[in-house]
Amino acid sequence: MYLLAIDTSANASAALLDISDPRGVLVVDSFTSTANNDHAEVLAPAIESLLGKSNISGTELDGIAVGVGPGPFTGLRVGLATARTLAFVWGVPLHGVMSLDAIALDAVAAGVNTEFVVAIDARRKEVYWARYTASGRLLAGPNVTVAEELPALPVYGAGAGLYAERLIALGASVVEGFEQLHPNAASIGTRAAEQLAAGDQLLSTEPMYLRESDAKVPAVMKGKML
Repeated sequence: MYLLAIDTSANASAALLDISDPRGVLVVDSFTSTANNDHAEVLAPAIESLLGKSNISGTELDGIAVGVGPGPFTGLRVGLATARTLAFVWGVPLHGVMSLDAIALDAVAAGVNTEFVVAIDARRKEVYWARYTASGRLLAGPNVTVAEELPALPVYGAGAGLYAERLIALGASVVEGFEQLHPNAASIGTRAAEQLAAGDQLLSTEPMYLRESDAKVPAVMKGKML
C-alpha cells in the first residue's frame, strides 16, 4: 500500500510512503526543493521521478495526502492544484493535513515532554503558528500573528529561528535543531497514514490562507471591472 504526499506551504516537497508495514510508515523516497519559489517548475517532475524510480503507477496508489497550509497563496495553490488533479485523474482518495502538523510530528518523535508551539515564516514580519500537547494533539490554531503573541513555550520550526531573540524575550524557548525546519511531505504523509490507521477524520483540501493575498487588483483594472 502506497501513499503519495505533497506539501508546498514552504518549499516544494513530495514523498512516497509505504503504509502497509504494521510496524510503521516507511518513507520509500522523498524530494524537497532547496528554493522557495520554484513550486510550479519542480513539483510535477519530482512526483514523476518518485513513482518512476519505485516502478509504481499513480493508479496503484492508495491515496494522496496534501498539506493545506497555512502558507502563502501562490505556493500553496500549486500543491493543492497538483494533488487534486492527480487524485481525480488516478481515481484515488485525497486527504488534507495541516502543514504545521508535520513539524509537530517531528517534535513528538524527538521526545518533547511538554506543550509546545510550531511556528513558520508567514512574511510581513509575522509567523503562522499552532499550539500542541506533548503527544502532538492540536490545542489552538492555526494563527498568523507577530512573534510576541506566541505563548511562552518551546517553539519548533523556522519561525523560531527567524525571530529567536523576540521569542526568548517573552519567555519562550527556541528548540535547537528545529530552528530552520519547514513542513515536509514525508511527515505530512506519515501524519496522514497514522490518522487513517486510527480511523480519524482527516481534513478537506480547503486551503488555510489565514489572510488576504498580497496581490491586489490595480485601481485602473478595478475601474474597468465596474
